[in-house]
Amino acid sequence: MLQAENFIYFFTVCGFFIGLIFSILNFSAPFDILIYCAGITLFFYLFIHVVAINFIDFSTFSKAIFNKKEHEEISDYFIRELDVRENRLDSMLLDLEKIDREYKSKIYLNSASEGIDEYKKAA
Repeated sequence: MLQAENFIYFFTVCGFFIGLIFSILNFSAPFDILIYCAGITLFFYLFIHVVAINFIDFSTFSKAIFNKKEHEEISDYFIRELDVRENRLDSMLLDLEKIDREYKSKIYLNSASEGIDEYKKAA
């Protein structure tokens, strides 16, 4: 069975050549030939879209092309993987904050003890 896109492509090309033939037969100015050829091609393009919308059952095409169950399984897998990675990153951030707090407290204690030693030396 032919796909809807193939009908659209076929009739668009047919419209172009029919437009080209009628334009060459009826007009002599190149601009008129171009305008009428484009106009007839556009008419065929829009007409075949209307025909495809009304006469082709897209619901059977979409079911054959898009497997919803498989898509949902893949999406669920990615969601689980993202949750695992998010939990890992959260734990890493907590560890970094803990290390940062320990580092700051060591610096504060070292600077405080140095200040006391300097104060004792001055006295």
